[in-house]
Amino acid sequence: MIIIYHNKRCGTSRNALSILVENNPDVKVIEYLKDIPSVEALTAIIKKLKIKPHDLIRTKESVYQEKYNGKNLTDAQWLQAIHDHPVLMERPVVINGNKAIIARPADKVLDIL
Repeated sequence: MIIIYHNKRCGTSRNALSILVENNPDVKVIEYLKDIPSVEALTAIIKKLKIKPHDLIRTKESVYQEKYNGKNLTDAQWLQAIHDHPVLMERPVVINGNKAIIARPADKVLDIL
């Protein structure tokens, strides 16, 4: 099963979901702004993406600019920040088994199928 951490208000996320469904109808959609991932789930996502927690953060979001810009936090603190403010999470994140990608641009999802 393919999992997509999805924001329905994001055009790229909607496009990525559309591509996934066209190519594989077995897609689990997680609207991460409503079903907020735990720190443990975020840790697993980071591990599959093979990135640092800060690399999963949308630095142009106002909450980042107001609360976190210029701060030197630990990986655990960045994970907690994403959990506390899920809007900070880059999107869409697509997971297929032990592989994961940030699907930007949307057609990048084809790389994980």
